[in-house]
Amino acid sequence: MATWDDVRRIATSMPGVTERVREGVVDWRVEERLFVWERPLRGTDLAALGAAAPTGPILAARVPDLGAKEALLASDGSVYFTTPHFQGYPAVLVQLECIEVGELEELIVEAWHARARRR
Repeated sequence: MATWDDVRRIATSMPGVTERVREGVVDWRVEERLFVWERPLRGTDLAALGAAAPTGPILAARVPDLGAKEALLASDGSVYFTTPHFQGYPAVLVQLECIEVGELEELIVEAWHARARRR
């Protein structure tokens, strides 16, 4: 299962990535564009999710488009989820303790590609 160390190692291995800590929350950006970040659940998230709300660490990751988001959500509900806050936004939430490191790496690389400028 994946850890924040895995996220950091994978994210910072990508070109042009910076890591930022703001108010105790870590995010990774490429050219100042957010592509993966720590996303603790907020009160509104917990209310919307109810008993299904996960308790472990949550990673948010950008995806190329809403179709990719829907595909991930349909692929494994024990790993990927969303909240009303992210409705219409191309990002998924990930239960970090439930994702395999290889799958996490694919997700982070795809998130980086979704946000990096084409050259």
